[in-house]
Amino acid sequence: MTEQDGYLSEAPAAATSGGLASERFRERAAASQSGVVDVERVNHLASRAVKALNDIVLEEAVSYDEYNAFKAWLIKVGEDGEWPLFLDVWLEHSVEDVATAHRDGSKGSIEGPYYIEDAPELEWDGTIPMREDEPGTPLSFSGQVRAVDGTPLKDARVELWHADNDGFYSQFAPGIPEWNLRGIWAVNDDGRFDIHTIRPAPYQIPTDGACGQLIAAAGWHAWRPAHLHFKIHAPGHELLTAQLYFPGDPHNEDDIASAVKPELMLDPKPAADGKGEDVVYDFVLDPEA
Repeated sequence: MTEQDGYLSEAPAAATSGGLASERFRERAAASQSGVVDVERVNHLASRAVKALNDIVLEEAVSYDEYNAFKAWLIKVGEDGEWPLFLDVWLEHSVEDVATAHRDGSKGSIEGPYYIEDAPELEWDGTIPMREDEPGTPLSFSGQVRAVDGTPLKDARVELWHADNDGFYSQFAPGIPEWNLRGIWAVNDDGRFDIHTIRPAPYQIPTDGACGQLIAAAGWHAWRPAHLHFKIHAPGHELLTAQLYFPGDPHNEDDIASAVKPELMLDPKPAADGKGEDVVYDFVLDPEA
């Protein structure tokens, strides 16, 4: 628990945060499922996954004690609701690489487990919803959304969400307003936007549940570098999901989620009025296939 500038933030229990992430995922998955199953594809992928695990057992001479510990851990992942966290931290970055390998526009990154749909729509040069005297360094984020041929995309929408100055996300930690540090902006006729927010803090993924148990047993760290989450929408163009990072963060090089890319690094400058930082970053979208 930390107290800063009059705000008291309590780290959510892994089971609480995991349960919320699982619930949100189930809702989105139910809405998007087509009901079509490619039996050959499922057979191919499931068979390879099972074979890979069996190969590890044989090659590493896994004992029954290790096997039973693994089984107990898998059960705990489910009980803690941490499958979204586990998969988004240790697997999603590879899925994202495959999904966007064809693109010529801006690089993307993982969505992560803390995305919430239907954030409030705000004026293009507006301030993100935040508490009065929100702790953190003021950050002015501006840029332009363009097509790969350079055409400004005047119908684009910029969606932003991020952690607060204590590393907590609204709707996944207690005591934070529902839409704190979450919003959507329509760009102007030149495809430009200007958003006012605060610089987020680095944070550790929850460590009191099954994922934390794995991290401790393997001697890993649980840190994610500070980052801003974006989704950039525009009719006729592929959705861009990205995370943008700040130079100098000690975990840019060893992010637990392996999501940092050189193209996603920001270049913040001191604000002209001496209050906070300014950053400019443009998004380039690929046409829909």
